[in-house]
Amino acid sequence: MKTFLPGSAAALAFALVSACCSTPAAHEVAPAPEAAAVEAVVVAEEPAAAAIDYAAFVDTPERPETDILADTNRKPAEVLALMALQPGDTVLEIEAGGGYFTEILSRTVGADGKVYMQNPAAFDAFLGDRVSKRLDGRLTNVSVIKSNFDAFGLADGAVDTVTWFQGPHELAYFPDDTPEGFGAPAAAYAEIARVLKSGGEFVVIDHIAPAGSPETTGGDTHRIDPAIIKAYAAAAGFTLEAESDLLVNPDDDGTKNVFDPEIRGHTSQALLIFRKP
Repeated sequence: MKTFLPGSAAALAFALVSACCSTPAAHEVAPAPEAAAVEAVVVAEEPAAAAIDYAAFVDTPERPETDILADTNRKPAEVLALMALQPGDTVLEIEAGGGYFTEILSRTVGADGKVYMQNPAAFDAFLGDRVSKRLDGRLTNVSVIKSNFDAFGLADGAVDTVTWFQGPHELAYFPDDTPEGFGAPAAAYAEIARVLKSGGEFVVIDHIAPAGSPETTGGDTHRIDPAIIKAYAAAAGFTLEAESDLLVNPDDDGTKNVFDPEIRGHTSQALLIFRKP
């Protein structure tokens, strides 16, 4: 598993670490007989794929001003650089909310790609018209899914990447108008594994609760101990490939409700990247 340490996001995303081992000296052997001269064949190497400038999908005046103001804390270009998202990919964005990341994912995968923007139907009252305003007449590669987190209605292996940003804690949230909740945790992670292609990425961001916090913290402060996410993901067959402290705020002790004005928009967040074998 890779652990990304603080530093340049570009360096985190694109630096390659390789180990070179010297070959042990061979035992001396008699020289081989001279071989007949052969014509050398030169094989042209395929050009390396160009690195993707993810900042280009963020730094555009076409994005809403409120989104641009949120970039300082959410660091979308740096988050994308830690992922393996490519033009033409299909993405399932779980709990997309009003579409802050939907906009960026849509631009990243391009016209040949697709983004499924998922929210539970019970979120409609909370979201109001934010989704329709985001999509109407624009972002034509985005389709809306209204479902719980354990039933997306997609075919097996339908997507290249699944994202769940600021959301897994919701599995422990049981509001008065939805007392049954939004899906059983084990079933939700299994559903994610089902719709993701083999080799695909499952990328999670969520507000950090202190280590050892119970799952019920998700319904209380809207936070989660990252160990809970890792355990459910492992049980669903995922491998933890990398984690980053890109979104960690050392001034957040993890105890305040994420909607507390003192910390809202500045919480410490875990960033975990899982791979489906």
